Amino acid sequence: MGFEFSVITESLPALLGGAKLTWIITILGIVGGMICGILAGLGRIAGTEALGEEPHGIFKPLSVVIRYISGGYVETIRGTPIIVQAMFLYFAFPMLVKAVTDIERFRIEALTAAVITIIFNAGAYIAEIVRGSVISVNKGLLEAGMSLGISRLQLIVHVIGPIAFRRMIPPLGNQFIISLKDTSLFIVIGVGELTRQGQEIMASNFRALEIWLTVAVMYLMMTTVLAMSLRHIERKMKIF
Repeated sequence: MGFEFSVITESLPALLGGAKLTWIITILGIVGGMICGILAGLGRIAGTEALGEEPHGIFKPLSVVIRYISGGYVETIRGTPIIVQAMFLYFAFPMLVKAVTDIERFRIEALTAAVITIIFNAGAYIAEIVRGSVISVNKGLLEAGMSLGISRLQLIVHVIGPIAFRRMIPPLGNQFIISLKDTSLFIVIGVGELTRQGQEIMASNFRALEIWLTVAVMYLMMTTVLAMSLRHIERKMKIF
């Protein structure tokens, strides 16, 4: 059998639908992952000199607890494959809820499980990006700010934050692309994203060459758009 473009044209509507769902999962996952990652990243350095002067009183043991919780979350997520996380959330977590609470018919939809998985997975890696970027800020700037009587919150918002954010963008771009490609793994829980659509079409017409080549090109186009958008942001931010 030769290469037939008609197979591609006939399959495009279904593949574009899968690509749309891939974008939805990716965008929701990245937004949630950014929130989760910023909180966990700052939590990992809570009470350290990286965020200004060390806390006093009850805030000192509280910062230690926050660091341990944030560290445990990051290490747990980074130490387990994303496909295992997705399958645990979709298949095992409802069983755990039933065993603990006796709630019958508790279930997480496949799409919801996919988004939550991306949020927590991306958040763990973004947390390390945030932590590294904040730590890299020149401590002289913090000391100068504190000598002028600037509060810790003002230091974080007006001094540490803007500098760290500029340094985060390149590694964040890499993580965003990884998260987009990771959506293909949700085929194991039945999410109808691009890879799943390609598999179903290929199973019906057995045209593996045309289908998987088209799927690969579509992923390449999506990651290219994402990469170019992030490079544009880098140039606007004048990152050095």
